[in-house]
Amino acid sequence: MNARAAWNALLARISPRTVDAGECVASVLLAILVAHAIGGDNVAWAAFAGYMVMRGHASETVLRGLLRIVGTVAGGLLALGLAPLVAASWAGSAVALLVVGTLSLYRALTARRSYAWLFFGLTFAMVLLDKIETPATALDRFVLTRILETVAGTVSCMAVSIVSTLTVRRRWPAERTPPPPEALWHPAAFAHAAQAGIALALLIGVARAFALPALAQSAVGVMAVMLVPTQGLGRGGLIPVSVRLAQRFVGCLAGAAMAALCLLLAQGHAPILIAGTAIGVAIGRAIENGPHSYRYVGTQFTLAVLVMLVPDSYADGDVTPGIERLLAVLIGMAVLEPVLLLGHWLMPRYGTDTAGPPRAMDEPGGV
Repeated sequence: MNARAAWNALLARISPRTVDAGECVASVLLAILVAHAIGGDNVAWAAFAGYMVMRGHASETVLRGLLRIVGTVAGGLLALGLAPLVAASWAGSAVALLVVGTLSLYRALTARRSYAWLFFGLTFAMVLLDKIETPATALDRFVLTRILETVAGTVSCMAVSIVSTLTVRRRWPAERTPPPPEALWHPAAFAHAAQAGIALALLIGVARAFALPALAQSAVGVMAVMLVPTQGLGRGGLIPVSVRLAQRFVGCLAGAAMAALCLLLAQGHAPILIAGTAIGVAIGRAIENGPHSYRYVGTQFTLAVLVMLVPDSYADGDVTPGIERLLAVLIGMAVLEPVLLLGHWLMPRYGTDTAGPPRAMDEPGGV
């Protein structure tokens, strides 16, 4: 076989899904580089933004990225104004998270620009919980670092997507995702969102009762798993969310196992950690793009890899923050499941979902 035939055979083995995985790896690595360059305090969050914003065409990626930035800025500004008034009060913080979390998730389930609404609530919850965990740190620093990390990951993703669309995507185009329809009022979705708001409020009690780290990641976990299609919510969200919780647990566990192996082999050497990150992102995206019902496992696999293998400083090589964030994800699950069970017993059923059109949701999160 000559070189040209070998090259053509190689190209024939490449699919749009392979290109998508390559785009995600490039976006995550660029996001890490940019986040380190700007001195980000949570580089893994920038890396996850670089992963989650990616879509098959630059127009979709750019819109998604802009919505993520807008939601982050709006939620951060609300936290900057409201957190000083409620952070010192257990009741005030719980009510604030209940109201903002419910509103945010309801609009994320029903609004056309749902991605912005999701990150509006996520950012508010993360900033408020970070402030409660470390009250001595200036609130404006919390807000600024969340915005900078989001912008670093999102802009990196946009850049990679634009370059890819103008080059390799000409040969391997991706299918475009239609925008979701909007539901003006959906009582089942509101009841579902209220359960998320209650779980977020309970995180305030957990933060007050126990000295647990990185509870902001618990808030991310709660809102992420509650983002399910509105079709079927009239019968309650216990089953779809419990399935999502199980897949989140399996994905996190598998990703953590791979990350632990990489940490053992790396012994603090940054090139091995970076290589492990790239491999983990490619594996996670391949699972996420697969023709099966457990695609969410791939998203969570990637989350675990990023929180454990992307330290805030490769020079220090401290993996403790990554382990703490992973623990916080599990705490979020433990808080949410009892709320779901109680809601399943107490809340009314709405029959068929005639109050709004079916919506196909996708994962943010961590996100």
